[in-house]
Amino acid sequence: MSAKDRFVTLNLAVLTVSDSRTLETDTSGQWLVDALTEAGHHLSERKLLRDDRYAIRAQVAAWIADANVHGILITGGTGFTGRDSTPEAVLPLLDKEMPGFGELFRAISFEEIGTSSLQSRAFAGLSNQTFVFALPGSTSACRTAWEKILRTQLDARTRPCNLVGLLPRLGER
Repeated sequence: MSAKDRFVTLNLAVLTVSDSRTLETDTSGQWLVDALTEAGHHLSERKLLRDDRYAIRAQVAAWIADANVHGILITGGTGFTGRDSTPEAVLPLLDKEMPGFGELFRAISFEEIGTSSLQSRAFAGLSNQTFVFALPGSTSACRTAWEKILRTQLDARTRPCNLVGLLPRLGER
C-alpha cells in the first residue's frame, strides 16, 4: 500500500456556538464528534460558547495557534439573526478563504431544503496551516456538510485530491 492509499488521522476541534444549548443538549456538536471519531480522526477538544464574537474569536484563535490542531469544525452562529456572529468572529482570523466550501454546501443544501439554503453563511478557510469550517447549527446541516463534503476531503485516500494532501505544503513561503 502506497502512502497515498493510507488513512491519515487528523486532530480536529469542535466548537458549538449557541445561546440555548448545553454540552448535554448539543446534538449537532455531538454528531460531529461521533462522525469524526467514527471516521478515524481524533477529537483534540470540544467547547460550547455563547454567541459572543470575541469569545468565539479567542477560542478559535487559540486552536489555530496550536500546531497539534489540524482542523476546526464550528457549528452554529452562521445565520442572519442579531446574535449570529460566527462569520464576523472568525473570518478576520483566516489567511485564506475557501469560497468553494460555502458554495458547495449551499448547492447541496438546496437539494434538501430549497431556497432556505440562501440563509446559510457557512464558510471555510485556512489559518496558520489549520483548516476552519463553519457550519449551521442544525444537526441535519452538520450531517450534510460531513457526509457530502468533509468526510471525503478530510480523507487522504480521496482522489483526485483532498485537503489532507495539502497539509505538508501549507507552510510554504
